[in-house]
Amino acid sequence: MRVKGGNVRHANRKRILKRAEGYFSSRHRLYKTAKESVMRADAYAFNGRKERKQDYRKLWIRRISAACKAEGISYSQFMYGLKLADIALNRKMLSELAGTNPNDFHALVEMANKAIADQASK
Repeated sequence: MRVKGGNVRHANRKRILKRAEGYFSSRHRLYKTAKESVMRADAYAFNGRKERKQDYRKLWIRRISAACKAEGISYSQFMYGLKLADIALNRKMLSELAGTNPNDFHALVEMANKAIADQASK
């Protein structure tokens, strides 16, 4: 007695074709091309989830850098000063402060400058 596996195969094909709805031309009609398209879409989605994190970090750094330039300090010197002053704020929060509370960001810049000056005098 042989096993045909019809139900399982049919369910798998149906699942792939369902995921390919809205794709152009044969990509949503034919199983083979639909499967290739869905696999590629999965790969792009996986990579996109990783890239999103990188993109946000770049955005936060750009915002902090712009705010630092307005305060007359470079981004790298500002981050170095925060490290010396033992201020542990992540870039997301620093970016928010720079955009919404310029006075608080100015206070952080002053603390960073003071920590750098203290380090230089040692």
